[in-house]
Amino acid sequence: MTDDDTSGVTRRTVGDAETRRASRRWWDRDADDYQDEHGEFLGDVDFVWCPERLREADARLLGDVSGRRVLELGCGAASASRWLATEGARPVALDLSAGMLRHAAWTADKTGVRVPLVQADALALPFADDAFDIVCTAFGAVPFVADSAAVMREVYRVLRPGGQWVFSVTHPMRWIFLDDPGEGGLTATHSYFDRRPYVEQDADGVPSYVEQHRTVGDRVRELVGAGFRLRDLVEPEWPEGHEQLWGQWSPLRGQLFPGTAIFVSDKPLITS
Repeated sequence: MTDDDTSGVTRRTVGDAETRRASRRWWDRDADDYQDEHGEFLGDVDFVWCPERLREADARLLGDVSGRRVLELGCGAASASRWLATEGARPVALDLSAGMLRHAAWTADKTGVRVPLVQADALALPFADDAFDIVCTAFGAVPFVADSAAVMREVYRVLRPGGQWVFSVTHPMRWIFLDDPGEGGLTATHSYFDRRPYVEQDADGVPSYVEQHRTVGDRVRELVGAGFRLRDLVEPEWPEGHEQLWGQWSPLRGQLFPGTAIFVSDKPLITS
């Protein structure tokens, strides 16, 4: 997404093991800076789906969560899980990064809202079949694994029939442009169909950050292939008066094209 000529940045295929190592190291190392930069925006006890500031309290994409068993993938500091707990849900917050879960534990102490925290890989969820009523994530897990179709299958496994799977990711069309919130980010630069991930790497070619790209069609096929029924695709509009930048997200770009895609799906009821 950033110019391929930048030192240490490229687009190339990266396997599962390399991706997992890079993601764990990156989020462990970046956890403090990430919370310093974005913690106030995300809140201590809130569920914010995206930089467009769409909140679950307003959108209600998950419906009534009271009494529901909820798994939050890629939870970061787990602000969404804590909000779900205050709504009467029974959440579990999962992340690959010990650094991010450390912030989740600190904020639980700060707010008094505690949820179970689990360090695990989204490709191998440590839960029984049909364990949850809802699985959700706001920009967690899905873009940071090489085989996101396998994540869909794992989510399907741990969801009960009739359960919901809702996740937000960077809108696939954003991959056409540079990561620039200003005028430079308005010119199409990359092919939408180039599925090679964005990779930051050291001088030896060892990845330090890997983010995957899939087209809208790819995401739909991943969901349907896992057995899900896609119910909605939400593309949040940039709200009037919202001036806060978040990386490549800005009022300038947000008024012209979407920055986030939220896939709303469910696991069909199985009848004999």
